[in-house]
Amino acid sequence: MELADLVGYAFIQRALLAGTLIAALCAVLGVFLVLRRLSLIGDGLAHVTFGGVAAALILRVEPSAVTVAAIPVVLLSSFGILKLTEKARIYGDAAIGVVSSLGIATGVLLASAAGGFNVDLFSFLFGSILAISSNEVVIAVILFVVVVSAVGLFYNDLFAVTFDEELARSSGIQARRINVVLVLLTALTVVLAMKVVGILLISALLIVPAVAALQVARGFRATIIWAVVFSVFSVVAGIFGSFVMNLPTGATIVLLNIVMFVLAYVFRKTVLARRINRGRGDARVAPL
Repeated sequence: MELADLVGYAFIQRALLAGTLIAALCAVLGVFLVLRRLSLIGDGLAHVTFGGVAAALILRVEPSAVTVAAIPVVLLSSFGILKLTEKARIYGDAAIGVVSSLGIATGVLLASAAGGFNVDLFSFLFGSILAISSNEVVIAVILFVVVVSAVGLFYNDLFAVTFDEELARSSGIQARRINVVLVLLTALTVVLAMKVVGILLISALLIVPAVAALQVARGFRATIIWAVVFSVFSVVAGIFGSFVMNLPTGATIVLLNIVMFVLAYVFRKTVLARRINRGRGDARVAPL
């Protein structure tokens, strides 16, 4: 079957649209999270999402509405992480671990009470973007607009806090508010991403494109652009590849992201290293 024929299917069109939007969001926010050493917050919030999804399914919420039902749970949990770091004298990674443990333990208990893991819960654990509904695509578009608008509005402050929070505070930027914005945006993105790669692999979609981009990009904006390119390519190629080869879509997308990282790393160690060494050599022999 030709790729052009695949694009004609409505479910492929929905998967490509939602997947592209979510991949771009994960890449942009992932750069901020990686540079701020908050990479694992995506994993922690994903585990909380597991608890929210299990609760929604046990309450007989329609699978297409589970995404909306999980949003308030994840947003409240993100506030919980912030409050623990501020009030309980707990470091950020420890706060993430506490909330993450609560979420996954709650999810397991609820799943057990419901008689075990059913098909719907497995689809959220491992991703099912090829089964994404029109309503979920609409939700993805709305949240994409919200997150992108917020990043654009707070971009300068996010940039300043990312590279030097103390300097940002001294220059009048409300770093605490920016931290809240970043965590809330990440929470919304995590809820969306669970449909693409699944709850268990969300952190990879946030971390790997950003880390790959850092291997080849020079400058912050270039890093964001490269991260988006790597992430979107992996999602699009993963959707087509998994359908053609009958592979799990979420795992295929993550493995392609890993391949992008390996290629970027090799490129930095070979091509970029030679260019840098050649430039240094030219500088040494340049006439005064």
